[in-house]
Amino acid sequence: MPEGDTVWQAARRLHEALAGKVLTRSDFRVPKYATVDLAGRAVLNTIPRGKHLLTRFEDGLTLHTHLRMEGTWKVYDAGERWRGGPAHQIRAVLSTADRAAVGYRLQVLELLRTADEERVVGHLGPDLLGPDWDPERALANLLSDPARPLGEALLDQRNLAGIGNIYKSELCFLLGVTPWLPVGALPADRAEKLPGLAKRLLEANRDRPVRQTTGVHRHDLFVYGRAPRPCLRCHTSVRVADQGDGSQERPTYWCPTCQPGPAPAPGSPQRWREKYPRRPRTP
Repeated sequence: MPEGDTVWQAARRLHEALAGKVLTRSDFRVPKYATVDLAGRAVLNTIPRGKHLLTRFEDGLTLHTHLRMEGTWKVYDAGERWRGGPAHQIRAVLSTADRAAVGYRLQVLELLRTADEERVVGHLGPDLLGPDWDPERALANLLSDPARPLGEALLDQRNLAGIGNIYKSELCFLLGVTPWLPVGALPADRAEKLPGLAKRLLEANRDRPVRQTTGVHRHDLFVYGRAPRPCLRCHTSVRVADQGDGSQERPTYWCPTCQPGPAPAPGSPQRWREKYPRRPRTP
């Protein structure tokens, strides 16, 4: 699932392409909105909210989309060939006189009144890349369930919005704890710096085409996508396992030496092999 920095980039692309312009065409290829026509409406802006995208139009209407695992918005010049995938994967088209924004594989797409946006994003915690960022509130949210594994708490968008599997794994590595550590057992000094560290990582990457957390050009990430290769710090084999209730794939990477503490039960089928190859971020 895209992380907050990826969604921030998508919002910027949509905003730069559409904001202040009048739609010449709209096409929603989902049954509920198949007959909706927004042509003639001006686009006001597109903003990210955690992992959600809100594109606002005049007359108080908002298009809410979420990329989930495979979704993406592509922007093309007028007359340019669309290259985001086969036509049957297109879910939305927003065109102006000179640009076309095409949404592929969008798992969430709905039109709502702008006044009702809180219905779809009001449950989110402080946004790491948003104007509502509040590190104290984010930390309090994380610590509200002290028995919950840290990795699961970080992924819960009600605690803080914008972290996905990649940043979850990288943050836990930088904090020197396993993602299975109960969040209440996180040493106080590390808990205190967690919100600021998370924000710095996302801010540093929101303008980059390739995400990097190491500061080393040859190695973009410390642990995510590296199993069973050696840890960049201690050379122990990086491990991977699913985390959570199994309803979704939650690949979690960690170094058992640099991150001592709780781990999955021995014999976990993903523990010793690379099941989740790292994917490049789609621009």
